[in-house]
Amino acid sequence: MSEEEESGFNFPELIRCKRDGGQLSKQDIRALVRGVSSGSIQEGQLGAMLMAIWQKGMAAEETVALTEEMMHSGEVLRWPKAWEGLVVDKHSTGGVGDKVSLPLAPALAACGCKIREILVDVGCCIVGQTETLVPADRVMYALRDATSTVDSLPLITGSILSKKGAEGLNALVLDVKFGKAALYKDLNSARELAQSMVTVGNSMGIRTGAVLSRMDAPIGRMVGNTLEVCEALDCLKGCGPDDLRELVTSLGGYLLWMSGRAASLARGQEALAEVLSNGAALQKFQAMLQAQGVPAHVARSLCSAQCDYFLHLRPAEHKTELTALSDGTVVDIDGMVLAEVLHKLGAGRTKAGEPINHSVGAELLVTLGQKVKKGEPWLRIHYDWPALDAQLHSDLQAAVLIGTADSYHANPRVAEFILPQ
Repeated sequence: MSEEEESGFNFPELIRCKRDGGQLSKQDIRALVRGVSSGSIQEGQLGAMLMAIWQKGMAAEETVALTEEMMHSGEVLRWPKAWEGLVVDKHSTGGVGDKVSLPLAPALAACGCKIREILVDVGCCIVGQTETLVPADRVMYALRDATSTVDSLPLITGSILSKKGAEGLNALVLDVKFGKAALYKDLNSARELAQSMVTVGNSMGIRTGAVLSRMDAPIGRMVGNTLEVCEALDCLKGCGPDDLRELVTSLGGYLLWMSGRAASLARGQEALAEVLSNGAALQKFQAMLQAQGVPAHVARSLCSAQCDYFLHLRPAEHKTELTALSDGTVVDIDGMVLAEVLHKLGAGRTKAGEPINHSVGAELLVTLGQKVKKGEPWLRIHYDWPALDAQLHSDLQAAVLIGTADSYHANPRVAEFILPQ
């Protein structure tokens, strides 16, 4: 489609078609995305189209076309032929304490995969989106936020998979979370999103599968930027919390199987567990740190067996412990409440560009199912300023549920696998 044809396209007619429940053609969607990229579609028109999509949805063919056009709105990465079948990635819909990528990327690299590969000798890196990748998504996502259409299934699918497609991936695993501290509160809603993304991803030629994982209590024991880095390092050193290791081995094992580097999911999980235990993943992480600008002596120290992480990572000025208000068993810890309090203490941002205090965080001193006595510490909060006032203290105490032993039922993090089609 030429610029002349695009500039003469009838955007109001496209909006009317979708508003009335009609299906957009590939040509319609191409004009829409190119109009977004060029700025020829007005902000009000784009907002109206996003709302129409939110209300009426999209057929699978429309979602695939939207994703592919968004992907091609900018640079699409290409890799050496020798890397064919090795370029993999994972995407998480987000959760509290979700530091999975930090141990997962070097573990996969230790197994021979290339993860968002720009570091030839290392095999993995962790980076953000560049200006040249999927520029149409940046425009659309900003307006989705302003028009309350962020939770549209086809728009979520298009946003996530256009970026993954632009990475030139061979295989992708999606960690779609559900629960109190997740975007989707129930398993069925999470499954619907996962199935949409698996369908579109495979239609685009990316071998795509999904894991549905529970997101009620935080992952692991640490929440907050600096504390999560510490816990990820513990995981890479063969220790760390069981639920974090479960997610890393499940997601990584799935990718090894989908990329042909493991004969089965179980064999893939075993391979991931081995490189976490034998130090191979830790060596890749150290190499990744150095390749991305961390001084060699700091990288070596962080990855040493007895490192005091706070020699290199700034600790918070204050720590406050909260204690159990009664005897009993820890039945639940509401991750969303912890996240909201930490956000108020400076651990997150409300809009782009706001500063983040990386030292703010929460350290769980108990695990689900553990017996506690009244007055026993269950949580340690790390903070600078603002102070942990009485209201925030009360909010945090409400996050823990202490009950009887028979009221606690243990569940694994991973609830379900959705296979490539």
